[in-house]
Amino acid sequence: MPRLLIAAGGTGGHLFPALALADSLPNNWEIYWLGTHNSLEIELVPKRFQLITVSAEGLQGSILRRVRNLLWLLLATLKLRRFILREQIDAVFTTGGYVAAPAILAARWTGLPAVLHESNAVPGRVTRLLGSWCRIVALGLAVTANHLNRCTTAVTGTPVRATFLRPQSLPAWVPQADGPLLVVIGGSQGAVGLNRMVRNVLPALLKAGCRVVHLTGCHDPDIGQMQHPAFVERLFSSEIPGLLQHADLAISRAGAGSLSELAACCTPAILVPFPYAVDQHQTANAACAAALGAAVVIHEHAPDHPALGRALWHLLAGHLQPRSSSVDLLVGMRAGMKQLGARDANQLLAKLMIRLYSK
Repeated sequence: MPRLLIAAGGTGGHLFPALALADSLPNNWEIYWLGTHNSLEIELVPKRFQLITVSAEGLQGSILRRVRNLLWLLLATLKLRRFILREQIDAVFTTGGYVAAPAILAARWTGLPAVLHESNAVPGRVTRLLGSWCRIVALGLAVTANHLNRCTTAVTGTPVRATFLRPQSLPAWVPQADGPLLVVIGGSQGAVGLNRMVRNVLPALLKAGCRVVHLTGCHDPDIGQMQHPAFVERLFSSEIPGLLQHADLAISRAGAGSLSELAACCTPAILVPFPYAVDQHQTANAACAAALGAAVVIHEHAPDHPALGRALWHLLAGHLQPRSSSVDLLVGMRAGMKQLGARDANQLLAKLMIRLYSK
């Protein structure tokens, strides 16, 4: 029975691709999970897999903080080495992030093969530093290989949850009308700047007949201020696959997880990269989608700036003005999203892990 240690968590962008891989592996694989304290994996992983937690943060900040985090890294690596030997783990898989470092170091120490999946166009710090110590770095986007000359890479795409790959019904709570459906995803932790940009253009869109579902995320101070029969505002939804599959257009950040889910559903998008993302990786992700004609990139701006409104009217003109001679730009964008996505990423990555174990 193959025994795999998966190190993934902290954010949905790290956690959900790893869960998708776990679902795609044969049933005889025994899976253990490494995560951090007080993160998303604490809620989702223990229902299915044995979860081991460690303290892990980046080596930045003040000198005292760096020393503390380095000690945490060493202690986590020692803990994992003992766990790997005791449980006779055969391989390690990680999706990057802080928790990946002790996992890769422990795998190197014990001589185990490690696979790291990097979903962003610009690889994270752990991938850049430790990717060469992994047997393979699997890539969500081919362009990422340009940053990893010392690593053995393979382009697999980014796995998504199975519900994104199966037809889903439109949630019953979505406004029922003939107008185009715009879905806005602010992110699980909230995106106040993006949400305020959207709210500034909503009155005109709703008046023109557009239906809007706005998932604001948490920590949004302005929620609940707008009411309209064709408008629904929620903190989050567990029915995002159904929303995206039926949406005419989406507005979203450009994290790798969001981008892979949009691509799996072939949903045209306006991408608003998070302006403070490390290494501007969201901007690079958005550029990959724009290069295929799958998305329009709008940088975060003041709510009263006209850029977002102009883009929305330009893309939705054929739907909001039936007699308009405007070309339906969304058709071409759907084709671009289909080209960007890899609907077989789950299987490709699972086959890679099986081949690695077979060796």
